[in-house]
Amino acid sequence: MKWIVRPSKLNGSITIPSSKSHTIRALLIGTLADGTSLIHKPLLTGDGASALGAARSLGAQVDYTGDLLKITGCGADFNKGADLFDMGNSGTGTNLFTSAAALGTRPRRFDGDNSLRSRPFHYLLDALVPLGARYERERANGDLPFTITGPLKGGKTTVNGVSSQFVSSLLFTCSLIDCDGTEINVVNLQEVPYIEITLWWLRLQGIQFEHSDDYTRFFVPGRQKYTPYEMAVPADFSSATFAAVGAAVTGGPVTLKGLDFTDPQGDKGVFDILKRAGAKIVHGDSDVTVSVAGGMMGEVIDLNAMPDALPAMAVLGCATEGETVLTSIGHARIKETDRIVVMREELTKMGADIKEVGDELFINKSSLKGAIVNGHDDHRVVMALALAGCMADDETIIETAEAANVTYPSFVKDFSALGASIEVAEE
Repeated sequence: MKWIVRPSKLNGSITIPSSKSHTIRALLIGTLADGTSLIHKPLLTGDGASALGAARSLGAQVDYTGDLLKITGCGADFNKGADLFDMGNSGTGTNLFTSAAALGTRPRRFDGDNSLRSRPFHYLLDALVPLGARYERERANGDLPFTITGPLKGGKTTVNGVSSQFVSSLLFTCSLIDCDGTEINVVNLQEVPYIEITLWWLRLQGIQFEHSDDYTRFFVPGRQKYTPYEMAVPADFSSATFAAVGAAVTGGPVTLKGLDFTDPQGDKGVFDILKRAGAKIVHGDSDVTVSVAGGMMGEVIDLNAMPDALPAMAVLGCATEGETVLTSIGHARIKETDRIVVMREELTKMGADIKEVGDELFINKSSLKGAIVNGHDDHRVVMALALAGCMADDETIIETAEAANVTYPSFVKDFSALGASIEVAEE
């Protein structure tokens, strides 16, 4: 699928879709609970659909009607379900469900699409070995497909936190191990807010744990359990980033509804970045409005806590006076794509003054021109390029645009309602 994007100014209001990160965590806990949980407004396209498939593979029974998902978990029977976990393009789902799959004694095989096969999982797999797991990879030059076998027995392990998902996976699972407890030591910790989302869920479930102030050491007592629950999935600040930045680069105002700023999601920091750049941010009871009355200034932006914002921040840099530097973004290289390289390449096609130096991007204000660009099957890259297309002179054609469905299936509908000129063209 292609999107044809023409110069546009955004204004109006939209409701932000549910969070992928929260949805996958909700599905995992519902799967491991003993009883039936009710999840309202889950995001069950793309990665959410893959996680739902993983829940079934672990033995959960699911019934989805309208915006309500009923999920009956496997309780303490960790050998239910199927041998195969087809994870599509979901790195989060693969990581979070891998440790859970190792609670049982049967071998479980994980696989996915070509993009997922290019991503690293050995950091998590290696951390599970000292806890009792065994794994085998099928390819010498890649981590996926792999087969993992338990049962986990607890103890002590060290995990590379280059992706917070490796740490979260251990945290969600170790409380269920039949042992006195598990010590998790973390090196190279990145993306701390995503750890905080996981801890938010654990506290909500009454799971006991201890951690150091810097999240580099955790102790999780075993023989705990998850209980059935009912809740609505919170709105997604990562998806909200695109409407917020779109308002800033085209003028706005745009009102984003449904956001809870007490949520631990790290991407809510985007609003602070926009405010420092010169955008006007007005908070309501359950919404926020973004607009720009004058020029915006570039700055050094540390994205360690919110690497998913990198594609949109690169577009923002093209609209701000002076130089914008995106720093602490090395871990963005192991997302759906190497987002540092991809955003440099695709914005360069549109005439952007953007340079990659080490693990940083340097961007100067640029007059973007319409071009044929490629989203590289990365949902956040596709949506960021749509923002660039709204800014650009003439027409921009975005290839692999269907990837946006992973986290924002209503993107075209919502942004068209805001005034964006986006035409969908089937290939």
